[in-house]
Amino acid sequence: MSDEPQHWAPRDPSGAAAAPGSHQEEPTGNNGKNHGKNQKNGANGRGGRNGRKPRTGWRRAVPTWRMTLGTVLGLAVLLGVAVFAAYRLVDIPAANAAATAQSNVYLYRDGSVIARDGDVNREKVKLSQVPPSVRQAVLAAEDRDFYSDDRAVDVKAMVRAGWNTVTGKGKQGGSTITQQYVKNYYLGQERTVLRKAKEAIIAVKLNREETKDQIFEGYLNTSYFGRNAYGIQAAAQAYYGKNVEDLTTAEGAYLASLLNAPSAYDVVAHPDNEPAAQRRWNYVLDGMVKEDWLDTAERATTEFPTPGEAKASTGLSGQRGYIVQAVEDYLNRRGVLDEKTLATGGYRITTTLDKAKQDAFVKAVDTNVTSRTSAERKADRNVRVGGASIVPATGEVVALYGGIDYTKQYVSNATRRDYQVGSIFKPFVLTSAVVNDSTTQDGERITPNTVYDGANKRMVVGPQGPTDYAPANEDDVDHGDITVRTATDESVNAVYAQMAQDVGPGKVRDTAVALGIPTDTPDLTASPSIALGTANASVLDMTEAYATLADHGRHGRHVLVEKVTKDGAEIELPERTTDQAVSREAADTTTAVLRSVVEGGTGTAALAVGRPAVGKTGTAEEDRAAWFAGYTPDLATVVAVMGQNPDTGAQTPLYGALGLPRVNGGGAPAETWAAYTEAALRSSPAQEFDLETAPGSDEEDEPQLDENTDGSTDPSSSSEPTTGPSGTTPTSPAGDSTDTGGTNGTAGTTGGSGETGSTGGTGGDGDSGGDGGG
Repeated sequence: MSDEPQHWAPRDPSGAAAAPGSHQEEPTGNNGKNHGKNQKNGANGRGGRNGRKPRTGWRRAVPTWRMTLGTVLGLAVLLGVAVFAAYRLVDIPAANAAATAQSNVYLYRDGSVIARDGDVNREKVKLSQVPPSVRQAVLAAEDRDFYSDDRAVDVKAMVRAGWNTVTGKGKQGGSTITQQYVKNYYLGQERTVLRKAKEAIIAVKLNREETKDQIFEGYLNTSYFGRNAYGIQAAAQAYYGKNVEDLTTAEGAYLASLLNAPSAYDVVAHPDNEPAAQRRWNYVLDGMVKEDWLDTAERATTEFPTPGEAKASTGLSGQRGYIVQAVEDYLNRRGVLDEKTLATGGYRITTTLDKAKQDAFVKAVDTNVTSRTSAERKADRNVRVGGASIVPATGEVVALYGGIDYTKQYVSNATRRDYQVGSIFKPFVLTSAVVNDSTTQDGERITPNTVYDGANKRMVVGPQGPTDYAPANEDDVDHGDITVRTATDESVNAVYAQMAQDVGPGKVRDTAVALGIPTDTPDLTASPSIALGTANASVLDMTEAYATLADHGRHGRHVLVEKVTKDGAEIELPERTTDQAVSREAADTTTAVLRSVVEGGTGTAALAVGRPAVGKTGTAEEDRAAWFAGYTPDLATVVAVMGQNPDTGAQTPLYGALGLPRVNGGGAPAETWAAYTEAALRSSPAQEFDLETAPGSDEEDEPQLDENTDGSTDPSSSSEPTTGPSGTTPTSPAGDSTDTGGTNGTAGTTGGSGETGSTGGTGGDGDSGGDGGG
């Protein structure tokens, strides 16, 4: 030990600082510097270990990097232990009930059975029976790396799918074919974290115990393709009426496309979804080319293979199949049960349908349409009927008519969206005018008593002048100057096309959507022609919108399912909410105007209902469909008679159908509506409309118009404009109104062809813009 003197102060065991005024020798060198720092820290009373300045303020709440690293490592260890334990504890289970799915039961609201969807259609095949091109199409659609990648689980895809779901981009798939097979055969379709974790573990084990071919074969035999078809063989029969061995590359690619969304891509059940189905089909074929499974030359000549009509079980005959199809679509669209989950079976579904009303609808169609058809008339082969009925106050669908028989006509005429709605769209223009406090181009506020020029082929005039749009009136009739009320009674195209321009086509579209027309409705285009019904809304869509008018402008989505249970447990359904979609004043003003359509316009056949009622007739372009939409205070109903070639599926005019020169909305559709509504409400007391209309809308406020020698009218002692809203009198738009026909069953003199009936025939009602009636 050195005897040299120490150069640091001995530590005070008590920790007390040197007494004031005492003198200690100052250390030298680096030790002295450190000592000085320590003295400074000591003087502040906050000396830290190793001379570090302690963390203060908000920094004390932030973990150090050592703490963070330790935590991460600890969690990683725990996760690894958990995964290892789960792998050891979770075994490959026996096949679940979904592998042999049971039937679903569909009930009327009173508990009586509508239908059972039958036994599951499945026929297993060997992988060797499936043509290579069909197998490759499935791989291109679902998992192109299935054979080349040894992993049973795609972690990256699962994380991406989870993130997309969390961030609101919709439910996303992130599963390999192995995972999908595990879900189909061993587990279930429910979307839970626990199920997904078990799926991944079982997939890893299965990948080690079975070959890729065994897994792929199982996947092909358990996947759901729609049309109640499980497995590739059942799908081949359901869509193309052939065995799987005989499928072409194009057909295999279409079936592979169905795996993504079976019902949505069934182009026969949903013709409006064909563009989306073809995009998916092209994606599959392009994927095959990319993987060198398909020659580019063959790809270039491959045509879309439209599948055949579904061969439904006889248990779904009559209206039963249409109802089952509508309920499945409803549950899927509302996010209650997707079709794959529902297809596993075991569900009891109570609908809002009223058996007595449903039967009344079928009888009304049989009496007023079906019984009038004849096998000797070629045009009668093309007649189709669709209908829907909703209680305005609750939104409940109490009757739904899809067609003559689901096993004969697979597509539901109640829910299809490929026919123009014609002039039953016109009331939405008037509603929009009141909602937006719209004015004519002369600055006059639009009311039912506003005078417009109803001349035939009158040019629609916009703020910048003529628009080059001049649709024709029904039968090219010149109506002269008439009020909006009269133009509604007689469905005059010239008036409504101009009114749509005055209100603003975009505003008219917004009002229609607010009332209940879906935003994605085909051809719901914001142009003056929107007033004439060029949109392809379904019968059910239009019924919901008219129910909104009947409920004084309050809108809520329609309700088709009242209760769903499985194994005694009730499944939660979305709660119906309502809002004031349009003002009561606007809705009630429209109702008041539609009352005169029934009392003296194109819809007088509806008077047979025998109680207060309102409505509107309509006819699609070229008379391919005739409509009547109407309501009482307690029931809204729409009926459509459509023309479709049963062999080609092409829309056809209704000329000559039912033994008539033409079928108008005021004929068979209005008569069917009246017969059904009378029967449906027979046990209920008649209700009067309680209306709060816009100022200046009353009939007594309507200006008096003098009739000219040519049948047109001029304003008399009225402040209403005489030259129409544009201030000029150019030629007029395509109309869709006509006057009523003769009485006592005689044909109308100026309206198309009068319909016969107890209240006298009615003339044609104007069409959506071409040459038919509406």
